[in-house]
Amino acid sequence: MQKLTPQSLIVHAVMLLLALSWLYPFIWMVLSSLKPTAQIYTESLFSGHWTLENYNFLLDNSQRANKPFFRTLGNSLFISLTITLTVTLSSVLVGYAVAKTDFFGKGVFKNLLIAQMVFPAFMFIIPQFVLMRELGLINSYSAMILPYAMGAWGIFMVSQSFKGTPNDYIYAAKLDRASLWGILRHVMMPLNKAILAIVALFTFSSSWDNFLWPLIVMRDVDKMPFSVLLSTFSKSYGVYLGPVLAGSVLQMLPVVMLFILFRKYFLQGMSLSLK
Repeated sequence: MQKLTPQSLIVHAVMLLLALSWLYPFIWMVLSSLKPTAQIYTESLFSGHWTLENYNFLLDNSQRANKPFFRTLGNSLFISLTITLTVTLSSVLVGYAVAKTDFFGKGVFKNLLIAQMVFPAFMFIIPQFVLMRELGLINSYSAMILPYAMGAWGIFMVSQSFKGTPNDYIYAAKLDRASLWGILRHVMMPLNKAILAIVALFTFSSSWDNFLWPLIVMRDVDKMPFSVLLSTFSKSYGVYLGPVLAGSVLQMLPVVMLFILFRKYFLQGMSLSLK
């Protein structure tokens, strides 16, 4: 057991204070969403009348204002899960090709991957919008899914992880007459599930919180994701801070639940990626 020194105690105390300062806005948001709007600023953090009326207000008024809460929540789940599945699958396929096969232009392709990760995503918004318009996909689910069906960052991370997998496993699978999909499914993916969990988690989080692109390409209320609905709700009912905070908590909840469920693989993948 490592002996604690005064220096280590100071370091741990500073890290604890930094962690609390980072968590405080989230704690304040959750607790304030359980208070009436009039008591959010007048009462201390842990005092006041606890109630679920903000969540009831959010659900009731979203239906009355023709802003279907559950429909938009289902839209966000469908879009985020579809993007996560396609990005993870494409990262496995392309990452295996980059890591374990030789093909013409491999070096150029890897440089293009790195270049795409360097440039900010908002630089491609106008070309993507023009492409979606020319394809006739504006105001459809495809317009929100297709531009994000593959990710350079996911391909790069998976290929780097696949490079560390010994080729002996692949040779043994080929001796057993395993197909390419069999090698990926039974060898590469189980041995690299931590990196795949990181790619899936970050992809789901970014697609779930994506606001600008759906706001540009989506006009039908019934097809809007929850992030766009929440912004319109806060604009219409901004004076009611409690329901806006309740919507923010609901927006954050799926990502937090995913992190709690897959934190083991997430931490393993982070440790591998930092080596």
